Amino acid sequence: MVCGGFTCSKNALFSLNVVYLLVGALLIGVAAWGTGYGSISSIHIIGGVIAVGVFVLLISLIGLFGASRHHQVLLFFYMIILFIVFLFQFGVSCSCLAITEEQQGKLLERSWQFMTPEMRQDLEVNMDCCGLLNTTDPGSSFNQDVEQCRAACKQKQECSTCGDLMLHHAGKVLKVLGGVGLFFSFTQIFGVWLAMRYRNQKDPRANPSAFL
Repeated sequence: MVCGGFTCSKNALFSLNVVYLLVGALLIGVAAWGTGYGSISSIHIIGGVIAVGVFVLLISLIGLFGASRHHQVLLFFYMIILFIVFLFQFGVSCSCLAITEEQQGKLLERSWQFMTPEMRQDLEVNMDCCGLLNTTDPGSSFNQDVEQCRAACKQKQECSTCGDLMLHHAGKVLKVLGGVGLFFSFTQIFGVWLAMRYRNQKDPRANPSAFL
């Protein structure tokens, strides 16, 4: 049977959704890896990436079931939702790649201000750092944080600022997330086209007089 036939379209759509399962798990895994450092848990883009990963997992399950059963309704909603996920994932991926270090620093400063002293101390202990960003202002929050810092590095007087460590890891994670998300977002357009083609094809094993 030629590649444009019913069976080929079914197998291609099924395989594509298996890839989507892996992509969704990868997006969630990379985001979890980034938050595990404690460095970018305050950046809202990471929450968007995790949400995209969950949506990709769900839509891939719908696609797998719709492809295996040639279910017209599921395939229709699959195309609509997959296109919406494409738009969202494309926007989030571009944001990950476009955000500058200065913008990351501003986001971290805002999140640091909303943290309680206990949360800051826990973060400093886990990352072995003191304060967010160094400054020469005597009344700055950096100096107050250093005085309350309980990290092990304080005894050695060789502490790095938490902000520098966060920005270092954030840059790596955002590039990985943006690159992976942007690459696979274009495959979703192919998935929409393939589902539309497969949905309009006749199952050769079905009743010839059945209405699609």
